[in-house]
Amino acid sequence: MLFHSLQFLLFLPLAFAFYWAAADRPVARKIILVVASLIFYMAWNPAPVVLLLYLTTIDWVVGRWLQKAEKISVRKLIVALSVVNNLGLLALFKYADWVQKSVVDGAASFGVTLVYKPLGLILPVGLSFIVFQGMSYTIDVYRRELKTRTSWLDVAVFMTFFPHVVAGPIVRASDFLPQVELAPKLDDKIGSRALFRIATGMFKKLVIADFLSANIIDRVFAEPGNYSGLEVTTAVFAYTLQIYYDFSAYSDIAIGTAALFGFVLKENFDKPYLSPNLFEFWRRWHMSLGSWLRDYLYVPLGGNRSSKSRTLINLMITMVLGGVWHGADWRFVVWGASHGVILAINRIWWWWRGKPKEKASTFSVVLSTLATFLIVMECRIVFRAKDMEHASVMFREQFKDGTASPNITASLVLVLMAAVVGHLMPHRLYDRFAELFQRAPMIVRGLLLVSLALFIKQVASFEVQPFIYFKF
Repeated sequence: MLFHSLQFLLFLPLAFAFYWAAADRPVARKIILVVASLIFYMAWNPAPVVLLLYLTTIDWVVGRWLQKAEKISVRKLIVALSVVNNLGLLALFKYADWVQKSVVDGAASFGVTLVYKPLGLILPVGLSFIVFQGMSYTIDVYRRELKTRTSWLDVAVFMTFFPHVVAGPIVRASDFLPQVELAPKLDDKIGSRALFRIATGMFKKLVIADFLSANIIDRVFAEPGNYSGLEVTTAVFAYTLQIYYDFSAYSDIAIGTAALFGFVLKENFDKPYLSPNLFEFWRRWHMSLGSWLRDYLYVPLGGNRSSKSRTLINLMITMVLGGVWHGADWRFVVWGASHGVILAINRIWWWWRGKPKEKASTFSVVLSTLATFLIVMECRIVFRAKDMEHASVMFREQFKDGTASPNITASLVLVLMAAVVGHLMPHRLYDRFAELFQRAPMIVRGLLLVSLALFIKQVASFEVQPFIYFKF
């Protein structure tokens, strides 16, 4: 069930009405929320809901065991069970066929013939996000940073909550579970800002992200040899904008929808393409994943508390595994490793020359921001291409002769400019628009939302696409 589908437009008001009708009855409203979330999840494929409920139940049981266990050796064994169970299922569904094929291909290169038999497992939607959320619960309970929940229903609300279950943001148990226990709150200010946030996400997705995909990205990445160097570079630039607007749109809609049910989800993006270095970029891009990898992988590995060489190794491990989290393909390994190498070079430079001053000149900040954006943009080629051979073609085609650009239309340039301006727009200006929307009379708000819907319908004449991060 896509956020921008007719199904969702029918589902959301019904779930909203039933939930708030039971708002004063904690058990009833939790049951309604879990049932609604399962219906939402089963809209793609009913079968994987069994896996979702299994992961929820195992992590709930592990939490109960951790509550009773006192010996540190026993507690480690119990939390290891949760980690192995979660990552084992993720590996089975996401990586088993890839590993098998890699072994077969590797053996073939040495003249050894092995038979490749795909398991044929269908990756459940959002499994990567679900697994990380479940692990955050058991690990935080193990660390005694979170109280064990005795109610299976509380953990089920956390694990299945439909706004974020498919593509994030990755929600921490320590942030979400305390909200489950509180009576939900929704007033005119929260509701109007939630609707504004949802409308903003719809605009980002349908007017910017999908337009760029349909009008240049898909066709150029499919056959880069048919286009000029300028058009190929424009497509790479457009994809860099598309993936931001697509994913941040999902986060906007998820955050806005959660607010309608009385829940606060943390921000997932903070204008990442305005980062002056790659460390800053990863603090601003997919913030829920970046902070998860930092707190549950990088820091436990030792972070930057050990020797300089160990710090660089920890950095590389984190980025490579962050790449592998995105999918079973060598492209993601290369993409993660590329970021790791550049981050390591950045860190070595700071050790040698010292970190940039807080009040650096405008010129140096602009220059470093442009350099960071170009690095991110070129790495996106590996992320988007169908394989490494295709990625090398895309890299090469950017620099071929010829500036003919019949595919760079006036409407495309206009949307690209709007995307750039939207990213440059200060947060306070967005907040001002949200405030004006909130203060407007209800009839005016309704007319604005209807007008936006009609505008999107008029502009989005192309086929609507799923969110990019659904496949991760």
